[in-house]
Amino acid sequence: MTPPSDPARVIPLPAEAASPASAPALSPEGFRALFELHPDAQLLWDPLADRMVEVNAQACALLQRSRPELLALAPSALHSGERGALVVFTEAVLERGECWTDGLSTELPDGSRLALEYNARRVVLDGAAEERALVLVTARDLTTVRRRELHSDAGAYLRSGLSEWRRVERLFADIESDNQLILRAAGEGIYGVDGNGITTFVNPAAARMLGFAAEELVGRGMHAAIHHSHPDGSGYAAEQCPIYGAFREGAVHRRDDEVFWRKDGSSFPVEYTSTPVVDRGRIIGAVIVFRDISDRRDAEARLHAAMAELEQLKHRLELENHYLQQELKEETNYREIVGRSRAVREVVRKIELVAPTQAPVLITGESGTGKELIARAIHGAGSRGDRPLIRVNCAAVPADLFESEFFGHVRGAFTGAVADRVGRFELADEGTLFLDELGEIPLELQGKLLRVLQEGQFERVGDTRTRSVDVRVVAATNRRLEEEVAAGRFREDLFYRLNVFPIESVPLRERPEDIPLLAAHFLGKVSRRHGRDGLQLSRADVERLQAYHWPGNVRELENLIERALIVSTGNKLAIDLPAGGAAAERPPPQPAPASTAAGPPSTEAERRAQERAMIVAALDASGGKIFGAGGAAERLGLKPTTLASRIKRLGIEKPPKRTAGS
Repeated sequence: MTPPSDPARVIPLPAEAASPASAPALSPEGFRALFELHPDAQLLWDPLADRMVEVNAQACALLQRSRPELLALAPSALHSGERGALVVFTEAVLERGECWTDGLSTELPDGSRLALEYNARRVVLDGAAEERALVLVTARDLTTVRRRELHSDAGAYLRSGLSEWRRVERLFADIESDNQLILRAAGEGIYGVDGNGITTFVNPAAARMLGFAAEELVGRGMHAAIHHSHPDGSGYAAEQCPIYGAFREGAVHRRDDEVFWRKDGSSFPVEYTSTPVVDRGRIIGAVIVFRDISDRRDAEARLHAAMAELEQLKHRLELENHYLQQELKEETNYREIVGRSRAVREVVRKIELVAPTQAPVLITGESGTGKELIARAIHGAGSRGDRPLIRVNCAAVPADLFESEFFGHVRGAFTGAVADRVGRFELADEGTLFLDELGEIPLELQGKLLRVLQEGQFERVGDTRTRSVDVRVVAATNRRLEEEVAAGRFREDLFYRLNVFPIESVPLRERPEDIPLLAAHFLGKVSRRHGRDGLQLSRADVERLQAYHWPGNVRELENLIERALIVSTGNKLAIDLPAGGAAAERPPPQPAPASTAAGPPSTEAERRAQERAMIVAALDASGGKIFGAGGAAERLGLKPTTLASRIKRLGIEKPPKRTAGS
């Protein structure tokens, strides 16, 4: 390794002091006795192998490590980050026989940095298996060494008597008087301290920034007056003060991460330089120049806030891109709505009417009827089609997380909020938000949702900043929201706000003419997905599918077709309807009540009335029996649990079951 060209911190002893030929040779026993009894920390290492050979107890105490830990630590690892300086020092020892440096340091186990003074000598152990040049290092804490030197100088200074003290005092007075014009004109704060930290002069700018009169500070310990605490209010020991370090260590200290404290108890961030004052080769104090950097800190804070905002926008764009990539995988064109029934044609007509507008849309219908496909078609055919469609399944969001899911939160807003989070409304800005299963939104959150829809403004959880969004809302539900409003479980004003343009997704059992087209569409789709060709639907299969009641609607049909393809062998599709097919298929048409015999219902109210009449007739015919052979569920071609749910939803009173006597 080539050493650095400027080993300024390494001070080799004169060449005549030692030479490689004069390196001492000791017996291992004699060396160990001297090594262990030495009052200073001793380290012996092999520079070529980068290996620690031996350490004494004082070295363990100084470096705060056990002997096994030190012996396992390579010299280069002990001085991590200072490899260049270590190589120069070691080569000087090997070349000259001895060398001294104060330019190396090491990191202690507690994370602090220990500056070291090294005095090293080249040695060869007599009787070793292989004669090899080793480096014997005497190590000392550099701070302790310099403190002893400082105390020695201070003692000499005190012994020099009162005349010397007065001479130093006059020197600071001369500095102040000779530079009075500069001190008064300077915009920075300037003050001086002597070797004991006592203030000798303060310029007007410093007094103004600190809120003190100059005479209140002169003659006092400056650290205790203005520099006594860290920014967080914790105490700042004078021994650790970099300002005092200037006259204790003879080095210039610059800091920009501390505060000075005013007379009124407030603080302000400062940038300062503490420069030692030297007289006749002796350090007698320091001059400190500082400035208030509050404006700079404010500017930096604004910059950091702007950068954080930019990072959030970047994160939001990444999330939007993720959603867009997902959208590309979906069929979003409304022409993918398969069917030729009057109900499907009506849905397509309404999509074409409402898509170019910004009106809210409420899609109603049973589960599995394709409400999300309608929402995607509205979004894709509208002016926001190039922006994301963000979907929220309200039924899958825990009640206590609804607000965070919708509006986002800031870090620390609640337990587990370890980072800022963008809500779905922000993600959908300038796009469309699809609220699936709208009826599951908690009542207490519906008011906040209404505010966003009306004003386009919200706050993240735990934040006071109001944000604005431009979002089109398309909602879907399988509940009767009018009944939810009447029961007090859904806000009436929110219902009317969302129900601007209603679209009903008709159940599959009410449009059996669409079943052949849908079945063929799904068969082609799953055939491509599974790599199966040649399977076709027979006429008998189609008739069986049309006879089935489809409680799960289009979703159930798609799943059934995929299951049939998976279990099929050869070219025949194995259609297996639930409950063996026969029991679940639609029974022969029952005579319709007189009120509904005229034809299919044209309105939702008529449809509900017809459904109610059919259930009442079936219950009457079965004597109030729902389950089992001859029950109302079998007569209507429904699952008993499905029929029980509809009886409850429609508020139908079951007639009493017939007994043998009746």
